Amino acid sequence: MQQPTTRAAGPPGAVRGWLDALAVVLAGLVAMAVVAVLGLWLAGADDLPDGGFPAVLAATLALAVGGTVRLDGGAGDFAAVGAGISAMPLSVSVAGAVAMAEVFLRQLRLRAVAGGGELLGRIGRTVLLWLVALVLLTLGARHSFVVALGDDLAQSLSGALGLTPEVGFHADGPTTVGIGLAWLLLVFAVTFAVSRRAPLPRALVRHQLAVRPPAFALWLVLLAYLAIDAVAGVLTAIVHGNARQTLALLLLALPDLVWLAFGLGLGAEWHGRLVGGLGLPVPEPLSAVLRTSDGGQATISLGTLAEQDARSWWLLPPAAVLLLAAAFLAARRAPRTVRLWQHAVRFALATAVTVLLVGLWTRVDADYGLSVLGVGLGRGGLGDLLGAVLGGNNPLAGLGGGGLTLRPVLWTAVPLAAGWGLLTGALGALLATRVRHRGEVADRAEHPNVRQDGP
Repeated sequence: MQQPTTRAAGPPGAVRGWLDALAVVLAGLVAMAVVAVLGLWLAGADDLPDGGFPAVLAATLALAVGGTVRLDGGAGDFAAVGAGISAMPLSVSVAGAVAMAEVFLRQLRLRAVAGGGELLGRIGRTVLLWLVALVLLTLGARHSFVVALGDDLAQSLSGALGLTPEVGFHADGPTTVGIGLAWLLLVFAVTFAVSRRAPLPRALVRHQLAVRPPAFALWLVLLAYLAIDAVAGVLTAIVHGNARQTLALLLLALPDLVWLAFGLGLGAEWHGRLVGGLGLPVPEPLSAVLRTSDGGQATISLGTLAEQDARSWWLLPPAAVLLLAAAFLAARRAPRTVRLWQHAVRFALATAVTVLLVGLWTRVDADYGLSVLGVGLGRGGLGDLLGAVLGGNNPLAGLGGGGLTLRPVLWTAVPLAAGWGLLTGALGALLATRVRHRGEVADRAEHPNVRQDGP
């Protein structure tokens, strides 16, 4: 009897690997596109002239993976327009990351342990296809249109003087591709750190007990912030009106605000300034603090927010309670043999990394300017520029204003987060000593030594 050869099995396996990678990439792009389309439509980006919505959608996806969108153009020989946006619409980012992680893990659902070569092969194929997708995004995120400067008389005068600006925006290729690749690698890293379903190579299995319980617990904290504030946002939209803008904010930038609130609740600070309007509703205390910069950088903290509204102090209790609950959950998911100080140190490191990532994700740097004969007529521009890229219909409405910068003070935020993690990690581990840990049998008197050493 002729033995079957293995040569014919090679190509189908290779094709299957590429199809799996393509499914991961498409899942992320589709999830991001759906959320972005709904958010942009609610924000009014469908009114952009000259069929600019597809380009705006591509620009939004580029921003969602950490890219930069630049605005350029001019008004004849008299004026020039320049701008840049570096701000992640995190609702879009999270949707894409969760979809990609879910599809990637589903392809490995029957594995308890995976070889390092296989995992690297899967990740490598996904990275290559993602690189192609990023290049296509940068090519698609490109559009130009003429901006109206006022009524018919103003239009006529500006036309006679050659001051009617023609504005174009495009995604910066190197930034979008480079940071977009780093974004994907971070998605994979978080997936393997958080999920118990992610199979690891045998050499790394012994390390999962130190990483996965605190990582999973802190991921739940971030999700809890999203869920609570999403419900609050929907209720606000129903009760107080302005539903389209409120829902647009939820679909585009909810994590930008609520994860900022988490960091502020732990005592972290951001520096920033706001000139002009944002175009989307934000908490009034935050807007008021940013507007007090007087051309410099304002400090956003619990104290400065409470000066505008004393209710801002309520950002502290939920941060402390949720962090303690996460520490308890992490300790419960770990074996009882792990010592209290080990829980505290591991949870401190995980909290510090989480706040570091939140700080980097919530960083905003956006501005535009119009100069006439070399004389500047204003810098700034997230609000009006987001009119072109994240949801309005007049990207240069009010040329003299509009702008937002928001930068975390990481050198104080990360140590503060580590201190919080150390304290809550120790308390959570102490509370967990009185409950049965995951994997332990119910009757410990009958089976005193039987437990499953896994999170």
